[in-house]
Amino acid sequence: MRHLLSIEDLDRAAIERICDRAASFAEVADRPIKKVPALRGRTVLNLFYESSTRTRSSFELAAKRLSADVVNFAASGSSVEKGESLRDTVQTLAAHRPHAIVVRTPWAGASQLITKWTDAAIVNAGDGQHEHPTQALLDVYTLRSRLGSLDGLRAWIVGDVRHSRVARSLVLALQTMGAKVTVCGPPTLIPQEFDVLGCEVRYSLDGLQEADVVYTLRMQHERMRQAWVPSLREYAAVYQIDARRLGPDQLLMHPGPVNRGVELAGDVVDGPRSLILDQVRAGVLVRMAVLYEVLAATPAVAPDALTPEVAR
Repeated sequence: MRHLLSIEDLDRAAIERICDRAASFAEVADRPIKKVPALRGRTVLNLFYESSTRTRSSFELAAKRLSADVVNFAASGSSVEKGESLRDTVQTLAAHRPHAIVVRTPWAGASQLITKWTDAAIVNAGDGQHEHPTQALLDVYTLRSRLGSLDGLRAWIVGDVRHSRVARSLVLALQTMGAKVTVCGPPTLIPQEFDVLGCEVRYSLDGLQEADVVYTLRMQHERMRQAWVPSLREYAAVYQIDARRLGPDQLLMHPGPVNRGVELAGDVVDGPRSLILDQVRAGVLVRMAVLYEVLAATPAVAPDALTPEVAR
C-alpha cells in the first residue's frame, strides 16, 4: 500500500489485514518499553492545518512506538500565516526527505493533490468534509475486538452527517465488512450522496432500538456557515442519545470530541455500553498498522527488522 487516502482504496482483505496487524501491536502497549524497531531509520512528518487532539497525538505515538523519527508541523505559527501556499509548504518540508507525511487539512482532496508534490507516502488524517480513513479503520478494529465478525451488524450513524469527514469513511468501511448501515439526522444535515452509498437514510430515531451499534457524530459548529438546525436545544430534544434511548444491549461510539448535553448525554458517555475510550486506545494501534503498511516496503532498514515479532 503506497498511500492511504480513502477507504475506497481498501477492500475487505486489506481492512482485515490492517486490523490484524493492529492486534499484533497491542502487546507492545503492555510492555515496560513500548517500542519495536519496525520503522527505525524512517521519518514521519505530521502536517496539520487544523486543530487535533486524538488524531495527532495517536499518530505521533504510533510512529514513535515503531521507532520512527517524528516531526510535527502545525500551520499556526508557521509561514502559512505569511501566505505560503499548501504546495510550497509541502515541497519545503519534503526537501527534508520524510518517508511519510500524515496530512490533515480543511480542503477536500488535498491529500490526493499532495501525492503529486512529493515522493513520500501520504496518509490522509482528514481532508475537509471528505474522508477520515484511519478513524473508520480504528472504529472497525474496535468493533471487531468486541464482537468478532461484523457481518450482519446493524449500525446507526446519528447526527451531523453533512459536516463530518468520519461519516463517509465509516459507511464505506462498515459496508465493506458486511454491516448494514443507517444514517439518521435532520434532513438539512444529510447530503443526498448518502442515498447512493447503499445505506438507509432516516430522519427520526424511530427504529433506533433495532441497532446493534449507535455511532453519534458531533455537531461541527466550526464548519457551519448557516443555521442548519433551529437551535442546539431543539436538536438535542429530537436526536440526543441518552439512557432512555440507548438500549441495554446496544454499543455506543463517538469519534470525539464529545459535545456533552448535545449529541450525547453524560450518563451514556461514561456508561458501561460506551466504547469511546476503546476507540481512543485503538487509535494508536491502528495508526501503527497503517504506518507500517505504507512504509514497510521502503528500504530504510533490512527487511527482517520490519517484523513486529523480531522484538518479542
